[in-house]
Amino acid sequence: MKRRTFLASAAVGVFTHTAESAAAQTSLPFPVIDTHIHLFDPTRPQGVLWPSKDDKVLYQPALPARYRKIAQPFGVAGAIEVECSPLPEDNQWVLDVAAKDAIVVGTVGNLEPDKPEFRTQLDRLHKNPLFRGIRYGNLWGRDLAAAIRNPRFVEGLKALANADLVLDTANQTPELIAAALRVTDLVPNLRVVIDHLPQFAPPADANVRELGNRPQVYAKISEVLRRVGAGPDSRVPADLGFYRPKLDEIFGIFGEDRVLYGSDWPNSDNWAPYSQVFGIVREYFMGKGPVIAEKYFSNNSVAAYRWIRRS
Repeated sequence: MKRRTFLASAAVGVFTHTAESAAAQTSLPFPVIDTHIHLFDPTRPQGVLWPSKDDKVLYQPALPARYRKIAQPFGVAGAIEVECSPLPEDNQWVLDVAAKDAIVVGTVGNLEPDKPEFRTQLDRLHKNPLFRGIRYGNLWGRDLAAAIRNPRFVEGLKALANADLVLDTANQTPELIAAALRVTDLVPNLRVVIDHLPQFAPPADANVRELGNRPQVYAKISEVLRRVGAGPDSRVPADLGFYRPKLDEIFGIFGEDRVLYGSDWPNSDNWAPYSQVFGIVREYFMGKGPVIAEKYFSNNSVAAYRWIRRS
């Protein structure tokens, strides 16, 4: 099926007439794929490791029905869940939750490629077409730069690539960026997604620019909003002009074919409502014209994650 045909048909399946009417001024002329949301449920008997009970913003169930209600008015037709738990069994929990709601078109799980059980876990999870890869970075006390010195870890990444799955990295630092670049040398057929690149505060270094030269590397323009100031004087700027220099930098490095939309919901609620998170990038990319905007909001997600249409 042609990509544009698929996306159009996906939109028909998830939009309602009411949502279309309410979103007339905010949605886009094509369906949107949000490549970065989190699903968790603190009311489960075993609880969750994140977020903490003290987090008054996030400590509540974040499940597909709640996300659908928030995101559909902005034209979101599908979302890719990204792990927020280090527990291996939670990979299956997410798949079970996603199976009940077609707005979830994929999930990026949490496995450790150097563990003896990695291949067995990967083979089992990959049988589910919703499973699209794993995330490894500055999370759960793990260090990609140290991990890639282990031959077993590299062999695990090769297995991931051979399964046509993705490696996401998160919480960027210069060290993590350098490690991601090294990964592309060690496993050149592995697609790599650099999450939350706008939060990489310094100007892009030589390693970021070299990642931009690697066709298998994608930049997720997520966590765009930032809080400035401290205490009662802190604020989250709502004008595009504040964010434009960083967006221009990333777009200039990765180009129109390798940037992805991600809201980081519900973590994004720490900065602003979904409307503002979406509105900033909508204004920026629609300013580049609908062809480029459709790549960022929809088509590039297919190239990066190779997610499969749900019936």
